[in-house]
Amino acid sequence: MGEYFIKQLIKQQRTGHAVPPPPLRARYPSYVNFDPYIDVARLRSLDLYLRQRLERRIERARDLQFYTGPFRLEGRAPERPGPLMVYLAHSSRGHGLEAYYDLDDTDLWRPGEEAAEFSELMDFIATLPFAATGRMLIIYDDSGREVPAHRDHDNEELCHEFLWLRTNFDKPFYMLNPATGEKSYVGSHSAWFDTVNQYHGADATGGLSFSIRVDGRFSDDLRRRIPFPASGRAAAPALWAGAGMRRAECNQNRARSVLASDR
Repeated sequence: MGEYFIKQLIKQQRTGHAVPPPPLRARYPSYVNFDPYIDVARLRSLDLYLRQRLERRIERARDLQFYTGPFRLEGRAPERPGPLMVYLAHSSRGHGLEAYYDLDDTDLWRPGEEAAEFSELMDFIATLPFAATGRMLIIYDDSGREVPAHRDHDNEELCHEFLWLRTNFDKPFYMLNPATGEKSYVGSHSAWFDTVNQYHGADATGGLSFSIRVDGRFSDDLRRRIPFPASGRAAAPALWAGAGMRRAECNQNRARSVLASDR
């Protein structure tokens, strides 16, 4: 990025034309921080509310086990590592693997009985920047076991519009670039990320940990901000994250060039 900017700056000095931005590229590992688009204080206020209800469900031991799917970084890693799931909405097609590709088909999903149990969470979800919601899910583990690095699916043209949410930072959640092994830990309460071209997972905590995922269709206002590519649509979150990094780097390089010219 710096070398590109320097070359363009030299060209600008010769021609008088403005420096064009570098080409937009997907960044890995990466995620889009959604905290500026949601009510973080309200999300955090649900921490004890969710914890109490999840502890009661642990005692009943009736929830389905979380399934990573077949696309794990390490083939020997467990496909059912221990966390459980609370479905706040149910699909008319059931919860089989084939339904995974319909997470954002909002016509198929309807709130279930669990939605009433978590009514305050549902009220919060109603404030999120979605035109409509599909699957809504709480993933929790009373022992905070590791979730192995995995991809959600392998269709590069399928981009699920979703938000990953948490009320606290107890769950160390990361993105991983398989080409370099680099990890990027999520530092926000909410995120959207590419689930196809990079891996994601969670470190062990040893205690109760939980997160929420809401799939659906983003609002029109939000979708206008997203650089959806003409092909390889699954990379849209990584492109958007790359755009943010590009702006920051361009601003840094411009500041450096101003300082250099003043010397």
